[in-house]
Formats: sequence, C-alpha cells, structure tokens
Amino acid sequence: QVQLVESGGGLVQPGDSLRLSCVGSGATAGRRAMGWFRQAPGKEREFVAAITWNLGALRYTDSVKGRFTISRDYAKNTVYLQMNDLKPEDAAVYFCAISFRGIDYTSQSTYDYWGQGVQVTVSS
Repeated sequence: QVQLVESGGGLVQPGDSLRLSCVGSGATAGRRAMGWFRQAPGKEREFVAAITWNLGALRYTDSVKGRFTISRDYAKNTVYLQMNDLKPEDAAVYFCAISFRGIDYTSQSTYDYWGQGVQVTVSS
C-alpha cells in the first residue's frame, strides 16, 4: 500500500504564491512518476503537472506553464508544486498521485494511488 499526504494549501490573493507538498510512504519503491491534478467545484478533475521519478522529465498543462514548477526530493520522498502568480481560476482542490506504470502521465488512469487533496483558494 501507498499513502500520499498533501499539505501547503490555503487562501491567497491573486498574484501570490504557494508551495504544495506531497509526501509518499509505504510501498513507493519502483514508482515511475508523480503528478498533480486539481478539481474546481462543478468541474472535472484535470491534469496540472507531472514529473518522472528517475529522469525528472516534466509535463505541464498549458494554463500553468511559466507559473507552476513541479519538483521532487528523493531523500524526503516528496514531490512539490511551486505555484506562482496564482489566479482565481487556479482555485481548486489539488491532488497528488503516484504511478507505477504507464506512459501518458497527463491521464488520471495512469495513476495508481491518490492523496486526499488540499484546498487552494485564490480570492481578493
């Protein structure tokens, strides 16, 4: 079993920054990638960013390119999402996920375990 715990969410104003963290525990050895997804009220959950664990290859959805950065820390078994210049449309529950397989890390079906989610609110 794998456990993923997100933290770092909160209420910020437009233009502010937040850093989300996701700590993995349990049977995480052999992971292929980790990703961040988000779900706003009344909307489908959507891909935000992903990073392959060994090579560090990155993928982002277009709307966050240049503003968000995904990174990983091997020693801490943690993946981060640095979010800068936040906009009201970034408000959502953010989920991290881990994949032990797959090629398309933008697809939810590639991921095997999910965290519980963390709320990000962007409002003036």
